Amino acid sequence: MSMIRSASGVFYAVLSSATFGLIPLFSIPLLAFGIGSPTILFYRFVLAAVIMALVMLLSGRSFSLRREVVGRVVLLALLYAATAILLLESYKYIPSGVATTIHFLYPLAVTLVMSFIFREPMGVGVYISVVMSLAGVALLAWGNHSEGDFPRGVSLALLTVVTYAAYIIGIMKSRVASINAVVLTFYMLFFGAIFFFLYALSSEGIEVVHRWSDWRDLLMLAVVCTVLSDLTLVMAIKRIGSTLTSILGSMEPLTAVIIGVVYFGETLDAVSIAGLMMIIVAVIIVIIASGRRAKV
Repeated sequence: MSMIRSASGVFYAVLSSATFGLIPLFSIPLLAFGIGSPTILFYRFVLAAVIMALVMLLSGRSFSLRREVVGRVVLLALLYAATAILLLESYKYIPSGVATTIHFLYPLAVTLVMSFIFREPMGVGVYISVVMSLAGVALLAWGNHSEGDFPRGVSLALLTVVTYAAYIIGIMKSRVASINAVVLTFYMLFFGAIFFFLYALSSEGIEVVHRWSDWRDLLMLAVVCTVLSDLTLVMAIKRIGSTLTSILGSMEPLTAVIIGVVYFGETLDAVSIAGLMMIIVAVIIVIIASGRRAKV
């Protein structure tokens, strides 16, 4: 029974990271057609929130939320929403695979903050990973990027590291940790939809989507890259733990790179590929080291 449980956990972890890595596949065509980022994210979060609400209703879960945690949930939702829009904006300037790989630095950022601010011990492997990750980003910047505004794209992707790391640490170190994962995910999406509604109205407005292909991409973003990715992540953690789930999360940037090269014709030279691999290896070293410390 335990072997079956472990095998299913590995499957869910790979599925979660791979589906999140598919975000460029469905969002880039929408951007190319001229639909704005706020509109895309508003529809994505609204559709995902509705689906999560149906899941909660069918499973008999309560929508109640304690008054003392509402403010923290809203703040975390803003961080989650900021990550989504910054990553989507970065796709306009750099290859989606590069942007997603830079975003994958967030486990390293979480480890550094937990070490220096919350005084958790940090081993030699983490210091090595810091150097490797910085070298990886430098190689990405040094690579052949003749199109787009690479410095701006890298800056936007690096900001997602900050916002998503703050989001994860906020969940770990606040009262929201006691909230059921399904309920918390619903409210992240619900408040995120409100945020993007207000953001869209204050900027370019919410565009009306007419084409079936656009609705298909929006629905796939909501179902595959949001609801399915989040739910399988929770199931994976329950079966194999957060450490192994995070290690298998390397499927996220690899999927995005493959999608970018194969589907969108993005080009990566040898220097850029070396930088991508260094970032992925650096993050995996940190995750493994963190897992070993947790067992001591």
